[in-house]
Amino acid sequence: MNDSPPPPLPPGSTIGIIGGGQLGRMAALAAARLGYRVHVFTPEPDSPTAQVAAAATVAAYTDAAALGRFAAAVDVVTFEFENVPADSVRLLAAAKPVRPSWRVLEVAQDRLHDKRFFNDGGIATPPWCEVRSLADLQVAVAAIGRPAVLKTTRLGYDGKGQVKILADTDLAEAWRSMGAAADGSAPVGVLEGFVDFAGEVSVIVARGVDGVWAAFDPAWNVHTSHILDTTTIPAPLSPHLAADAVAIAVRCAETLGLVGLLAVEMFVTRDGRILANEMAPRPHNSGHWTIDACLTDQFEQFIRAVCALPLGSTGRHSDAVMKNLIGEDANSWKAILADPSAKLHLYGKAEAHAGRKMGHVTRLTPRKDGGWGHGSAT
Repeated sequence: MNDSPPPPLPPGSTIGIIGGGQLGRMAALAAARLGYRVHVFTPEPDSPTAQVAAAATVAAYTDAAALGRFAAAVDVVTFEFENVPADSVRLLAAAKPVRPSWRVLEVAQDRLHDKRFFNDGGIATPPWCEVRSLADLQVAVAAIGRPAVLKTTRLGYDGKGQVKILADTDLAEAWRSMGAAADGSAPVGVLEGFVDFAGEVSVIVARGVDGVWAAFDPAWNVHTSHILDTTTIPAPLSPHLAADAVAIAVRCAETLGLVGLLAVEMFVTRDGRILANEMAPRPHNSGHWTIDACLTDQFEQFIRAVCALPLGSTGRHSDAVMKNLIGEDANSWKAILADPSAKLHLYGKAEAHAGRKMGHVTRLTPRKDGGWGHGSAT
C-alpha cells in the first residue's frame, strides 16, 4: 500500500473554486502569483471571484450537469465558503480531488456538528443545547439561562439566522422568528449561553497533504452588529493563552484530517480560559491582515495546501490593524488612499448596502518587539 502524499499540482493547472465571493477573489489572485488558473463555480453573475478568474461556471450549486462540466475542466476543487450542499461536493469528489474533503465541509457547515466535534475532542465551548421545538427551547432556556442566543444550525453568518434571548424575550415569538410553521415545526436550532469574555480571538492554521501544519499568530477580533469590525495583531494574550489557542486550532485540523486552511474562532474568558466557538475550513475575514503583514499570507497558504505544495512561512514582519469596510464605508476610498500607511483592498462589488462587506483596509506598524515572528509550524 502506497501512503506517500500526492505530487504537487504543477503551475499552469486549473484550481476549481466553489463560491464567488471576496475570499475566492483573493485566493484567485494568490493562485495567479503562483502560476495557476482559477475556474469559479457560482450562481452569482459578475461575482468578485469571476472578475479575476480565468473561467466561470454560473449555475446553481445543485445543478448536476454543470457540476460535471466544471469537474472536467479543473484539476483540483476547493471552496471559499462552507454553505455549499455537501451532496454537490461529494459528486465533485468522485471526479477530482477535493481539498478540504466533503467530510470536513459536513462538520463545519452545521453548528451542531461543529460543537459536538469540539466537545468530543475535549475542547471546551460555551454551554449549548439542541433545539427542535418550542418545548425544547423552553427547556434549554431553563437550563442555560438568559441571556442566550438562538441560532439556526445552517446558513447563518454575520448575525443572520439568530435571535437574542433576553430577560423579556417571548420564547414563542423567538421560535417563530426562526421560521416556525403553524404546527410549531422549524429548522433545527442551537441555543448558546452567553459567556463573560474578555475578547474574541481566531487562529488560522494550514495543513498540507503530508500532514505538516503552519499557524498564523492569534488575532484579536472586535465585532459590531455581529459583523467583524477590526482585527488586531498581536492579540493581547499571554504566551500561555496564545499557545493554547494555536494548540486548539491545530488539534482540530489534525483530527479532521484537513488539507487546506482552517480558521477557529474562540472566546477568551475573564478568568483566563479559551472556549471554542466556531470553525471554518477556508480563508477567513480575520486573516486578511496576513496579506500585508506576513511573508506568506493566508490565501497563498490556502493555495499551497490545496495544490499539495510545501507550506510557506507564517512569519510576521509587522503589527497590524485590519478594518472591514461595510456598506457605505467603501466610499471613503479616496481618503484611505491619501494615507500612505493604509493598504486598501476592494472586492469589486457593484452595490454597497448595509451589512455588506465591500473591502478592508490594513494599517501596519513596526513590530513592538522588534523581532521577526515565524508563527507556529511543524
